[in-house]
Amino acid sequence: MVVTDPDILASYRQDRAADPDAGTPLAVVRPLRTEEVQTVLRWATAHRIAVVPRGMGTGLSGGATALDGGIVLSTEKMRDISVDPVTRTAVVQPGLLNAEVKKAVAEHGMWYPPDPSSFEICSIGGNIATNAGGLCCVKYGVTTDYVLGLQVVLADGSAVRLGGPRLKDVAGLSLTKLFVGSEGTLGIVTEVTLKLLPTQYRGCTVVATFDSVAAACNAVAAITSKIRPSMLEFMDSVAINAVEDKLKMGLDRDAAAMMVAASDERGQAGVEDVEYMARAFAEYGAKEVFSTDDPEEGDAFVAARRFAIPAVEAKGALLLEDVGVPLPVLADLVSGVAELAEQHELMISVIAHAGDGNTHPLIVYDPGNAAMTARAHEVFGAIMDLAVGLGGTITGEHGVGRLKRPWLAGYLGPEAMELNRRIKAALDPDNILNPGAAI
Repeated sequence: MVVTDPDILASYRQDRAADPDAGTPLAVVRPLRTEEVQTVLRWATAHRIAVVPRGMGTGLSGGATALDGGIVLSTEKMRDISVDPVTRTAVVQPGLLNAEVKKAVAEHGMWYPPDPSSFEICSIGGNIATNAGGLCCVKYGVTTDYVLGLQVVLADGSAVRLGGPRLKDVAGLSLTKLFVGSEGTLGIVTEVTLKLLPTQYRGCTVVATFDSVAAACNAVAAITSKIRPSMLEFMDSVAINAVEDKLKMGLDRDAAAMMVAASDERGQAGVEDVEYMARAFAEYGAKEVFSTDDPEEGDAFVAARRFAIPAVEAKGALLLEDVGVPLPVLADLVSGVAELAEQHELMISVIAHAGDGNTHPLIVYDPGNAAMTARAHEVFGAIMDLAVGLGGTITGEHGVGRLKRPWLAGYLGPEAMELNRRIKAALDPDNILNPGAAI
């Protein structure tokens, strides 16, 4: 389906990052099959027209920002899925939502672990593009750990199959991994073979509140050095109060930080995990520690953590960060962000997949206030500089997109950046695939 209606085109100009430099595409194309994607790319290559791949538009780094005169290729209509419980795999088209895949495989007693906070609205194709993580990745890993195979259409319109439903396969270079996280700059994924696990055991949840952000962060390293929790999440005071404003669930508004942790181990192992996490939180100064094996109670706190971004977004427009650091310096990153917020007179909330050091500082600003907007963008860069200075990364799971591209070369270094460019040039010599993004 080719769409040229101006009102519809306008809705495809930006992803959730709301890049102000978004262009107006020539058309939006919504294919159903791999062959239709091939036709689009052959035409685009012949006419040197840029193609911006797009999933559900939930990306937070501007990776699906439209370009003037280009094509937006949306995979939203590609929604087939087949599940094989014997090989524990699912063959999925990219337009299915993460939540829809979880539901479909659950009917076969299977579980697909990667779970971004936006799992109910983000697509598998978008997850592949950014190598999305989520709340469970502290124990179960990220999207690339569950991608066994891909079908990818290259810039010239040729379709290649990589990998497949085999747990072990080391023939040739690891090209499947190359495309995961490439943000649509190397090819367009039209089919994915996903690895599945047996249904997750519903274990116990531990919630702790702290008067000190540093104490909460330091407890993380103590826990992960001894056990592998299935979740270890962090919310600061701004996030706690923003969520409480909306959900009215009795969260401690006076707390400086809240940790939401879980174990899905069975039997005595699960009991020991929960006891250890509760003890570690207490030893690091938690003012209250609460444990529950009631799934509904536990899910309520997990839902509160998932709701943090939209809750903070109710306070104003957001610049969403996605920086990660080694666990020993997590407290330094969070306290450094707080110092930047004070220096620049901005509200910045920090939420985090604390168990793997991946933080999401949320910079609140008024886009109608030029001075505040300038300060917000200055802090956006300063937070990345802070993370890199602590041995961290400019993005853990949201991708580089267009918003973070100015910092990529400095982070990677000249040799690695040149290698990235050589790979891009080999696969997309005319630079038609998502030009200006990621690389």
